[in-house]
This record gives sequence, C-alpha cells and structure tokens, in this order.
Amino acid sequence: MKLRQLIKITAIASTLAFSTFTFAADIDVNANANDVAIQGYDTVSYFHNVSPVKGSNDHTATYKNAIYKFSSAKNKEIFERNPEQYAPQFGGYCAFGVTMERKFDTDPLAYKIVNNKLYLNLNEKVQQRWLTDTQNFIQSADTNWVSIKTKTDEQLAEPEAVNAE
Repeated sequence: MKLRQLIKITAIASTLAFSTFTFAADIDVNANANDVAIQGYDTVSYFHNVSPVKGSNDHTATYKNAIYKFSSAKNKEIFERNPEQYAPQFGGYCAFGVTMERKFDTDPLAYKIVNNKLYLNLNEKVQQRWLTDTQNFIQSADTNWVSIKTKTDEQLAEPEAVNAE
C-alpha cells in the first residue's frame, strides 16, 4: 500500500513540475509574472500603426511560452503566421542592456524598428543613448545575446557568471 501511494505521489509531483515548466515563459523572453510579453502591448501594432496599442485578453497567442496580446483577431493571425518577424528582439529585454550583457525590463513605448525588427529599451533616456549608434549596438547585442539568453539577469549581475565563459 505504501509503495502505491509513493508511486502516486511521485507521478503527481512530476506532473506538477512539468506543468509549471511548460507554462512558464522561457528565460529568454521578458514576460511578467503572468507570462504576458511586452506588458500586454500588441506587437503587430508596432509595425502597422502610428504608435503601439495595448492588446486584449480576447486575442492572445503563445510564443516561446509567453502570452502575446493583440488588439484584433487580424493582428493575432498576422503574428501567428510569422511570430519571429513580430516578436521583439532579444526576447523583449532592453536592447541596450543586452549590449552590456544584462537583461533589463523595458518600457513598451521606448522602441525602434530597424530593418523590420522591433527593439525595446528600458526607458526613453536609454533609448536616446541607443539611437546614437544603433547599428553598432545591434551588432554588439546580437553577439552578446547568444551567451546570455539562457541566464537570468541576477546570474549576469554576478561578475563570475560573465567571466566563467
């Protein structure tokens, strides 16, 4: 009887652990505690509107285990056809922060589209710095992203984490 209970408990624990892992946003995506990316802004709207707009709970899609919200069914459909084109670069972390090998949150209104790719920044002040040499910062961030995307910012803030590689 005890062995059966132990097997049952182990099975339940494994299922719960897998469920938690499955629904948590990937570490390389900047999402809030509810796994919502870009603070709920419609990522397609950055490309097709004059300015970005908030998405709705009525139109959502999942990409890399993060939830993206959209202002319309049409925008959701556009995203689902090619999420890599519309998802922000560097998982939605601050593009300038990635140049410094860090993963900072972003202000969805501090953004720039370069070569049909969406880049977000921590805030408008950081964005102004980013805009002074965007192409070189993008090259640097692209290089850094490969080694930092699977780490948390807390791990990156530890000097030995960066130097260990």
